[in-house]
Amino acid sequence: LGSFVLLGVFPWLARKGVEAMQKRKIYARWRAVRPNTFDRNLVVIGAGAGGLVSAYIAAAVKAKVTLIEVHKMGGDCLNYGCVPSKALIKSAKLAHQMRHARRYGLHDAAPSFSFRAVMQRIHDVIAAIEPHDSVERYTGLGVEVLQGYAKIINPWTVEVALNDGGKQVLTTRNIVIAAGARPFVPPLPGLDDVGYVTSDTLWDTFARLNEVPRRLVVLGGGPIGCELAQSFARLGSQVTQVEMAPRIMMREDEEVSALARDALTADGVQVLTGHKALRCERDGDTKVLVVEHNGAEKRIAFDELLCAVGRTARLTGYGLEELGIPTQKTVETNEYLQTIYPNIYAAGDVAGPFQFTHVAAHQAWYAAVNALFGGFKKFKADYSVIPWATFIDPEVARVGLNEQDAKERNIAYEVTKYGIDDLDRAIADSEAHGFVKVLTVPGKDTILGVTIVGTHAGDLLAEYVLAMKHGLGLN
Repeated sequence: LGSFVLLGVFPWLARKGVEAMQKRKIYARWRAVRPNTFDRNLVVIGAGAGGLVSAYIAAAVKAKVTLIEVHKMGGDCLNYGCVPSKALIKSAKLAHQMRHARRYGLHDAAPSFSFRAVMQRIHDVIAAIEPHDSVERYTGLGVEVLQGYAKIINPWTVEVALNDGGKQVLTTRNIVIAAGARPFVPPLPGLDDVGYVTSDTLWDTFARLNEVPRRLVVLGGGPIGCELAQSFARLGSQVTQVEMAPRIMMREDEEVSALARDALTADGVQVLTGHKALRCERDGDTKVLVVEHNGAEKRIAFDELLCAVGRTARLTGYGLEELGIPTQKTVETNEYLQTIYPNIYAAGDVAGPFQFTHVAAHQAWYAAVNALFGGFKKFKADYSVIPWATFIDPEVARVGLNEQDAKERNIAYEVTKYGIDDLDRAIADSEAHGFVKVLTVPGKDTILGVTIVGTHAGDLLAEYVLAMKHGLGLN
């Protein structure tokens, strides 16, 4: 009996022993500065989706938690991403529907509007949602919120340069890094000279304009570039979208990219795929983007240029270098979201592999729970069912594998496809275009992935997300 018990217990003891040795090795250089007591159970750096959810969970279990943010509470989603972009998309869609009212038995009407009023509405929407992510709300939940710049001094100490000029030093058992990401600005010669906006800066910059930009160049053919290109075209801009790849929305299947391109083109966007941006110039008072296509240069005049070529994780300035925490494009973590220091975690855009608000919140659960209760049980972050949507019109929504992914990974699949042009509700709404495409295991109804293109695709996808998460088959 004793032998059987030892056989069962030995692997667990061996694993714990290896973990203890690894811990001892990684913390060796810091042993002299390890505090005997701690001010906090958890310190969270960054008050975007990942940081807010981490702090919320810690406060809910009555842990002592401090949340540190140097800029705006709510992070990218509230201030620069989800919220303002969807407010813009709504105004642009209404303008589009007015121009095409004949589809609904009404008279077409050219929308008359003030662009300043459109942009002011966006800022009003942000202001209306701000209390959800505010200092006051989180303080009321039991979170200590410090507004300042955080730097990790050692694995248990965080120094905060407060925005009011003061300084505060906190000792903590655990740290969650949720510093987010910033727009990537390509190193184009002349770009600073002509000026540009990003998905972060356009909301304030364009709010000062009296009219919609007459000629707008959008660099980038990903979801952000496509959403903004279509919206500004619907509001009256002459939009040119420049993408170096052979098609826009490269993560989606080719037929999805083709439908997206057709939709943008129908709204007046000039989509230039296979065009590489070379440099920016000034020709008198005219700003020009020079691109290369098939070996020949082409000049595109513009009034405003929007860089939407992706986002890059914030990796510098808050102590990662000094601690030797490995970074590449993101902070390197294990499956529990731990860095090389088991008490320091990362979540959200700074950790990857997906740059979505809902994934940041998803990771925050694992980071916070593992940080606070990892001594009893740790949970591996699960990315098996991650949905996302691109809110062009028609919407593109996706979960799991598409055909492109399945082929790259040599995963066998069968396709079941339904055309939305056959859907009664879509016909009644004069929105009868798009499809639902489901990939299943050959000979079974196990769902591998779903792509939906059409009006309300993001809403329709939820049923499949639920099915995949709980193993419900297509039948």
